[in-house]
Amino acid sequence: MLKSIPVNDKIASTNSKLIPGAILKMNKKCLGYISIVVDDYDRAIDYYINKLGFTLIEDTPQPGKRWVVVSPNPDSDCHLLLSRAANETQEAFIGNQCGGRVFLFLQTDDFWRDYNEMKSAGVQFCEAPREEEYGTVVVFEDLYGNRWDLLQKA
Repeated sequence: MLKSIPVNDKIASTNSKLIPGAILKMNKKCLGYISIVVDDYDRAIDYYINKLGFTLIEDTPQPGKRWVVVSPNPDSDCHLLLSRAANETQEAFIGNQCGGRVFLFLQTDDFWRDYNEMKSAGVQFCEAPREEEYGTVVVFEDLYGNRWDLLQKA
């Protein structure tokens, strides 16, 4: 991530490199929402809140739909937008948002706590937890069959 800190009017720092005569603008870009196609708002809310431990951030009725946002961390800049399928084409993608590959990565600071809580809540795991170079990981499927990784980075 590019960070710029004006040291004085003539020098700015970016990733610990000094750039004489530069004053850099700090830009912040992030993913704000990731949309996941669902068949029913309330069913999806129940799953993400009660099985995965997410927080309901917003549920706003709109003409013909709802704006439903959930998140594992309400302080995060990135949230999951639950989008009800509006036609047959969208319905065909429910549960297969990424062609059978892992779609989303749920990162945790305590793998075993979250794994055990999710398992007790009835989350369907596709494998046993494993240690990889990059951390502790297990694949699970959400209520629609989308594949997720639960991951604690090494």
